[in-house]
Amino acid sequence: MQIGQIVTAFNKTGKYIGEITAVNQDTYTVRCLTVLNHPRQGDLHHPNEVDVPFFHERKALAYREQANIPVKMVKPYEDDVLDYKESLITAVQKLKDQLEAKPDDAYSLKSLQALEGVIKEYELMYSIHF
Repeated sequence: MQIGQIVTAFNKTGKYIGEITAVNQDTYTVRCLTVLNHPRQGDLHHPNEVDVPFFHERKALAYREQANIPVKMVKPYEDDVLDYKESLITAVQKLKDQLEAKPDDAYSLKSLQALEGVIKEYELMYSIHF
């Protein structure tokens, strides 16, 4: 992998398309260009649990935000790079639909509440179907 290469990268349960901007010993610095999967809500160390000290609202990496990603979580990518905002809307809607498919699950309900807050911060209220 080298600087300028387009890759997929996993970061805190989110999946992105980005560009490598630096090669480090154990990580690549990746500039986010597209969101493929929106990060899950809640505590990373206690997935699918509601009764945790702090239930996180997790936002996706912003457009052109850079993150240091472990080498093993970065793979080459050769298809088209989608528009960031469109990809964010699609990823948020996909996560929302998955959570709504489990209406009796406490984790899904709490995640939907957290996701609503994230959507407001993204200013996507009119783009996501509630």
